[in-house]
Order: sequence, then structure tokens, then C-alpha cells
Amino acid sequence: MGIIVDENTRVVVQGITGNAGSAHTKTMMDFGTKIVAGTKPGGAGQEVLGVPVFNTVKEAVEETGANTSIMFVPAKAAKGAAFEAIDAGIKTIVVIPEHVPPLDTIAIVEKANRNDVVMVGPNTPGIITPRAKTKVGFVPNQYYIPGNVGVASRSGTLTYEIVSRLTKNGIGQSTCLGVGGDPIVGTPFPLAARRFQDDTDTKVMLFVGEIGGSQEEEVAALVKEGVITKPVVAYMAGYSAPKGKRLGHAGALISGTTGSMESKIAAFASAGVKVAKTPDDVVSLVSSALNHDK
Repeated sequence: MGIIVDENTRVVVQGITGNAGSAHTKTMMDFGTKIVAGTKPGGAGQEVLGVPVFNTVKEAVEETGANTSIMFVPAKAAKGAAFEAIDAGIKTIVVIPEHVPPLDTIAIVEKANRNDVVMVGPNTPGIITPRAKTKVGFVPNQYYIPGNVGVASRSGTLTYEIVSRLTKNGIGQSTCLGVGGDPIVGTPFPLAARRFQDDTDTKVMLFVGEIGGSQEEEVAALVKEGVITKPVVAYMAGYSAPKGKRLGHAGALISGTTGSMESKIAAFASAGVKVAKTPDDVVSLVSSALNHDK
């Protein structure tokens, strides 16, 4: 089944005629994703890789039944693109660009929540559900195989590294979600955890975290409270980072004791969640959790 995207996902690509939009449209289609439309203001009547282009998302939805949007637009245009998609009736939006102004992100999240829209990102590589052959984003196709591990990550590159090792060892994934590397994201770890908890295909959850923010501590709290009952494994980047150091992502900034590596490790330990110290450790911990779940 997977979370958020599946075989019923019908995608409109906002910005399909740009270099990134067209290139990633091809890789999504190669994986099996149903790309039914693209948009470009003033571009109606064109086709990209056989996909019809419309002037607006509203026209695309009316003509093709698109229910999901992925946005290959500049950061400053993300808010307008997201609002357009939500107003057109789209129910899942994947906001790709990084450096979206925080106040714009807050506005998008608020509007998405008011309209029961699932938002992924910003600053995300997207989401993939291998069993449904559906990818809405730009994660590398070759690293993902169907299975029962639900992965949520704050780092795209680390996701590829770790998932490729799982796949090499025959451990498949239910859904892999790049939550985004910004302080404010539409589907943070706690929401992803709740979705994985309700997903019949997910047997084990893997969270790839980093310093900064409180997402990891919040997941640990859900486990400790019994809200999350499926096995959880974590991997944390930033063991050797100096305090107060920002690590690439805007969300990887420690403030006081909140978001520190120590606080995250302590929270997971208190909840009984095992934390891998290396990518290779992830494979053994996830394998053990899967075997214990049988």
C-alpha cells in the first residue's frame, strides 16, 4: 500500500518544460509513475515526452484527473505554485525547491492543512513507493525495491546511501520519504511515523535524522507513549559536529540543548529505539527488527 503515493497517484508537473522538470519527468515515468500533465503559463498545447502541457493546474486537473503535484519551480515561486495546486483540488503536493522563504513555507503548510492536503517538502528529493512503481521526486530509481521498511529522512544523499545498502542486502522498502532539510516541512517525522503505523506494508520504520530541530525527539516520545508500536530504527548524522554548527541543511541548527545529538540519542534510548552509528549498522539493525517482527 505505502504512504502518501501509490498506484492511484496521477501527477501534474509544475514547471515541466524546464530542464529539471523535463529531466525528472522522464525518470519518474521510467519508474512507472503516472505523469498525466504538466503546466507552464502560456505553454498550453505543447507536449513534453508525450505529456500534455496546460496553462494552469486547474485546467490540468479538469482534463486529466491529476491528484498530485510536483513543483520544479524557483524558490520564490513555490508559494504561488503550491497555492495554485491546492486551489485546483490537488490533494498531495511535493515542494522540491530549497531556500523557500520560511514565511512562505508557513503559509503553504497552513493552507495545506486547512484543505486536507498532504505536503512533502520543501527542500526534498521527494517520495517513492516501490511496490506501486510510483515515484514523485528525483531519488535514483535503481536503489529502491519493494519491501516492508518505511524510511523517512531529512537528508536526500544519506537516504540514497543507506537505502542502497538495504537493497544490496535484499531488504526492500514500503515507502521512502524525504521529509525535507528545512526547519519547517509539511510532513515531519512524527506525521510520517503515524502514517507508517497505519500502513499494512510497513513492518519496520527507519528514520534518518541529523542534529537540529526536535523531529527525532518527537518520534521517540510517540514510541515511548505507545502511539507507535512497530519497531523503529534510527540513524543520526552529525555525531562529531561542534555545538551550534549548521550542517548544510537549514534545519540542522542546534539551539541550546534542543536538537543536540545528545538529546536525540537520549530520547531514542529512553524509548528503546536502537540508533545505528554507521550506515552498515543500519542494515543489521533493520534486519534484526524485521526478523523479530515475524
